[in-house]
Amino acid sequence: MDIEQNPSLVARARVHAALGEPARLAIVDHLALGDASPGEIGQKLGLPTNLLAHHMKILDQAGLIRRRQSEGDRRRSYLQLVPGALTGLLPAPLRLAPRVVFVCTHNSARSQLAAALWAGKGSVPAVSAGTSPAARVHPHAVAIARRHGLSLAVARPRHLDEVLRPDDLVVAVCDNAHEDLADQRGGGDRLHWSVPDPVAAGTDTAFEHAYADIAGRIDRLAPAVHLPKE
Repeated sequence: MDIEQNPSLVARARVHAALGEPARLAIVDHLALGDASPGEIGQKLGLPTNLLAHHMKILDQAGLIRRRQSEGDRRRSYLQLVPGALTGLLPAPLRLAPRVVFVCTHNSARSQLAAALWAGKGSVPAVSAGTSPAARVHPHAVAIARRHGLSLAVARPRHLDEVLRPDDLVVAVCDNAHEDLADQRGGGDRLHWSVPDPVAAGTDTAFEHAYADIAGRIDRLAPAVHLPKE
């Protein structure tokens, strides 16, 4: 057997080599539960721009991260872990919070689906809210929830100001909400999931993709969030 010609071994070796440097491992750890712009990661980890770009290139070549343009400020982009690229390799960073608040702009689809999914996974209570709530939950969101055994029948959009408490862990599930919160409320204890807006496409496929994206992220986040000890 020529191990140099084994694609699986070569790919795995590339992943291990990429993670064998502390700064790159720190970047991956930072992206384990949420997405972030290069600037946010550089500031968080104290990495200069040129060094951060070098590490991101290696992680990208190893198939560990990808970049997605913001649906809000189109000048921004967000780094994400490639789903499944690190299955079983990452520890779950612990977060302590009395409650999780899922936020998107209109609180009509992504954040509602996230809260409904969380109810069957997380040990911490969760609610959803919007920075500019719509009049109703989107019918496609109601339909996709029903298809997956969830109910949004009594859900209604609410403004974040009605819902948010000081110690909540906020998870922004859209770029606009994340950017609005960063501008208005500073850093705080927040995570960002750059999930494409299914309402913009308006198709069953788009809503199914959003649901699957959120479901996978909740599977990673739920075991990592615990109630604070009394």
